[in-house]
Amino acid sequence: MKIDIKPPNNYIGPYQIADIIFFWVEKYPDNELLHLRWDYRFHDRFGIWLANTWVRNFCQWIENKRKRNIKIRIDYHDTWSMDYTLAFIIHPMLTQLKKTKHGYPNTDPLDVPHIGEGTRENTYDFDSNAEQRWDWILDEMIWAFSQVIDEDAEDQFHSGVRDIQSKEIDVNGKKMFKMVKGPNDTHVFDAERWGAWYARKTNGFKLFGKYYDCLWD
Repeated sequence: MKIDIKPPNNYIGPYQIADIIFFWVEKYPDNELLHLRWDYRFHDRFGIWLANTWVRNFCQWIENKRKRNIKIRIDYHDTWSMDYTLAFIIHPMLTQLKKTKHGYPNTDPLDVPHIGEGTRENTYDFDSNAEQRWDWILDEMIWAFSQVIDEDAEDQFHSGVRDIQSKEIDVNGKKMFKMVKGPNDTHVFDAERWGAWYARKTNGFKLFGKYYDCLWD
């Protein structure tokens, strides 16, 4: 696999042209009185004037012709364990998204039962717990994919020593072999803990799908 995705193209329109010409004008000056100065006022008027001329349509025509540079090559072995391969990409992206996010989407309180009260009548409403719910959902996604890339994640549910031996058996007159526990086998599998772990991981994947179009910064 080889992925090369360039940043989105910067849009150049009438107001951006005004910014280039009046390069010394600050967008958000600390001194509010600067907006009254001639160059600041002329900068704003010039941008508005350009937006009402042919320049606007010309800039949009150029923008429609520009394509974002995206090159992706998928090798045959990338799909042998596609879930495993994608987890190495999705996990760090989710981690970075949580660190750099500048907002949060509407979320269903029923997806986060211990953060705020939720019913089907008021789902997806913004309230004082909205951001906290989104952080929790992101954490569950991040945790789920971390379990995929951790090859030893399921070792915690196994204890003891395995002693598996091959035992010869007869099946309809044919000699076959069956794998059985040997006398020194003390292996124990904690099915209850594994079930809870698997359910949480599956829920993380479900949340990823449900909120896929909310993964923006």
